[in-house]
Amino acid sequence: MNAEREVALRLVGVSKTHGEGATAVAALTDIDLDVARGELVALMGPSGSGKSTLLNIAGGLDGPDAGEVTVMGRRLDTADVRERARMRRQQVGYVFQDYNLVAALTAVENVALPRELDGTRPRRARRQAMEALEAVGIADLASRYPDDMSGGQRQRVAIARALVGPRSIVLADEPTGALDSVTGEEVMAILRARVDAGAAGLLVTHEPRFAAWSDRTVFLRDGRVVDATRPAGDVTELLVTDR
Repeated sequence: MNAEREVALRLVGVSKTHGEGATAVAALTDIDLDVARGELVALMGPSGSGKSTLLNIAGGLDGPDAGEVTVMGRRLDTADVRERARMRRQQVGYVFQDYNLVAALTAVENVALPRELDGTRPRRARRQAMEALEAVGIADLASRYPDDMSGGQRQRVAIARALVGPRSIVLADEPTGALDSVTGEEVMAILRARVDAGAAGLLVTHEPRFAAWSDRTVFLRDGRVVDATRPAGDVTELLVTDR
């Protein structure tokens, strides 16, 4: 990674435990991670290794039990509920595996929603939403509802929603998990292009061929980083030997 790039996301000593007492499980232990603007980092590991927990903490959907989370130079973990929500809307875009679209809203309304919630005037929010839909190649589906779209189309709407407005960080949780291989590659190309345009990207995936789109791969096991330097193209051997 180029040392001159601006660090958009920084986790320092982040730990998280789920449950209490005898049922407590350490989901993350002393995680350090930097993601710079213009960099796509793939997050890999077996089921239960802490990948989704890390992603939720990185975006402020959950808080760490210990450690610091910084987004664009501002502490996220110590911010109050209102400030965290504002930072998520303005700085962080999410791409969920299950799309997380509002069924009663059209594609353009789904994409415009976070901008309107942040106080953007409806007409401007819609214009920005249309630009985002055009960027992911489905502007012609703007008036269609999620139930009337294919899985790949719904995922593109979810990506457009994650990219609309001045987002500095894109977090994607298995965005290709429910897609065929061709559509999955198209989705990765869209994410890669947004990162190349200046966003910081953190991608959870279990497939080495999609991790290969990233600049580097961080591999988790039992809530700990076990490899953070191997290039993405070499992750297959690590997946086999560390299971």
